[in-house]
Amino acid sequence: MFALHDSNTKISIVAQSRAHNLGLESTLQDLSLYDFQVESFQPGKDVAHQFQVNRLLPGVILMKQGQFAGMISRRRFLEQMSSPYGLELFLKRPLASLYRFAGTEVLILRGKMQIVEAARRSLQRRAEILYEPIVVEIETGVYRLLDVHQLLIAQSQIHQLTTQLLHEQTETQMMQTEKMASLGKMVASVAHEIKNPAACISCNFDFIESYYQNLIKILAAYESEIPEESDKIKKLKEEGDFDFILEDFPKIIKSIGTASDRLTKTVGSLQKFSHLDEAKRKLSDINECIESTLIILNNRLKYGIKVVKAYGDLPPINCYSGQLAQVFINIISNAIEALIEKMAEQGDSSTTWQPQIKIITEFLEGANTELVSIRIADNGPGIPSEIQERIFEMFFTTKPVGKGTGLGLAISNQIVTKKHRGQLLLCSHRDTGTEFQIILPLVE
Repeated sequence: MFALHDSNTKISIVAQSRAHNLGLESTLQDLSLYDFQVESFQPGKDVAHQFQVNRLLPGVILMKQGQFAGMISRRRFLEQMSSPYGLELFLKRPLASLYRFAGTEVLILRGKMQIVEAARRSLQRRAEILYEPIVVEIETGVYRLLDVHQLLIAQSQIHQLTTQLLHEQTETQMMQTEKMASLGKMVASVAHEIKNPAACISCNFDFIESYYQNLIKILAAYESEIPEESDKIKKLKEEGDFDFILEDFPKIIKSIGTASDRLTKTVGSLQKFSHLDEAKRKLSDINECIESTLIILNNRLKYGIKVVKAYGDLPPINCYSGQLAQVFINIISNAIEALIEKMAEQGDSSTTWQPQIKIITEFLEGANTELVSIRIADNGPGIPSEIQERIFEMFFTTKPVGKGTGLGLAISNQIVTKKHRGQLLLCSHRDTGTEFQIILPLVE
């Protein structure tokens, strides 16, 4: 920072030096601004002297009784002074007369305006005043000068940062896409390996149950035909706890049957999820796709979270089912995390609030199109209104470092809007919860 003071004319010139590490959100206040203000009644010679001493000064701000009265750029000032009779006319006269004669439109911008927007506003000016300095209002009644050259350099730096960020985002997104494709292939391979033994268990279960029933009948027939048991048989029954086996074996068979059904459904869900890299659309049942997603996420729902399902009668939709499954997983996973967070905050203090996720599907028939709506709502803490507009931005996350990538909802939005020409809508209120609505056209 440099400052010069002239005790006779009370002129103060200050250049505020700022750091060079500008960011995408940097404002005009982050640039080098000049404080060169004079009262409009002062003579032109005082300004001429300061321009001669300070070669970087872009202009002078005129004040009248402490109020902003105008701005004269270095270029305009020197042009008038070098014109015929310029020195005689303006050097000893008040600056107000020079301003009335040579004054032009003055661009005044707020100090909190972002550099990118300020550069756009500056470049929209007429050609003859394109390079005139900009007056920056730091706060009400406080003005500084900005050299347009500095503004354009700053804009160039931010442009480079933006290009670099876009490159990094593209690279990260490609890595994430490749990662998801690899995950899909791995899941498909694992599901295939599990499918055969699962099918073996499922197919043979009916035989096991039938054989058990036949053995019980045979044992019952033996007991009716031979009422008196030998000591050896009695001893074997006692050692083997025969009565308990007869009581417990049906329960074991039922448990195996339930586990077999569960395993079969899980394998089917994994196979559907593995279609992330599918190249062609196909007719799919959205309700079944959601059910498959819930099976995959079942382990994370074991926190007392109630899932309420209201499935409508939907026609098959032509879509990429694996990619839609990824959307459902991302949204429902976020809902689960929000509910767990609220449960942790409340602890045992709440006895009335029940964590809940509600999933509603319905068929919407409009005048010119047919749509399918999927609404996924939770009664968690909600999303703060100040960040709702950024929720679908790439790499935007409110989670701690290492726990969130900021890609889940961004990719979900792309899948819905770009891949399926649909809409992904958000409605959230603090303390009442969040609802995402996915709207998909039946025919693109």
